[in-house]
Amino acid sequence: MRATNRVFTYVGLGLLAAFLLFPFAWMVLVSLRESKSPLPPMGELLQGATHWDNYGLVLFRTPLPVMRFFFNSVLVALVVVGGQVLVSAMAGFGLARYRFPGRDSVFALFMGSMMFAGAVTQIPVFLMLRNWGWLDTYAALIVPALSSSFNVFLLRQFFLAIPREIEEAAYLDGAGDWTIFSRLFLPMSKPALATVASFTFIATWTDFFWPLMATQSQSMRTLEVGLSIFQAGYQGSNWPLQMTAAVITLLPVLVVFLLLQKSFVRGVTLGALK
Repeated sequence: MRATNRVFTYVGLGLLAAFLLFPFAWMVLVSLRESKSPLPPMGELLQGATHWDNYGLVLFRTPLPVMRFFFNSVLVALVVVGGQVLVSAMAGFGLARYRFPGRDSVFALFMGSMMFAGAVTQIPVFLMLRNWGWLDTYAALIVPALSSSFNVFLLRQFFLAIPREIEEAAYLDGAGDWTIFSRLFLPMSKPALATVASFTFIATWTDFFWPLMATQSQSMRTLEVGLSIFQAGYQGSNWPLQMTAAVITLLPVLVVFLLLQKSFVRGVTLGALK
């Protein structure tokens, strides 16, 4: 009976996975059709020659600098991920391990800020950056994204679960706060840090509205914004190239998710570790 239930479970999960993967598979197959060809019927998706040169065409031989868009997205995502992991880890460490007047009030403010949608603060941040002359620069794309209340909360909960005896033993051995943070807490918190990094990368890579507001020149556009211009302005009816652009945009997110999927599950349960 148990073996039968396991078989049905695997079959059900396999069917669900096939159902969820079908749109991505359809997108990839359409991207390999000949440029400017119409959308094929479902029965003809696997027929005909494959045109891998569509990817080279989108990346290198269009009126838009798609490779520049890709470089901007990679640069912004990597810097934001590194900066946010460091900032969130330091803030979470301070809120979890230090005792100072008003600590609980500060943490309550962090939690309260999670109630506001990001769009609420985008206009004030936009006006600030305009007054500072930062619009249409990498600073405008990176600096506002270097903090996250949710990531601070996530890391704080993980740091609270680490036994205080480890910290006290390090103090007795002469270690300072930075040594304890960098050489004890960070190595012990790799699952939490991977979770923060994966969440941050996906959010930064797929962000559309803020890069659209903060940049004006083509050379500063990110991939999400740049390829939307490509699809709307240059290849409006070219379905194979549109699907090629969509695959190029989605592929890094899919790779990061597959590599760090265990961290997503761990991130859901971090709050219950204490």
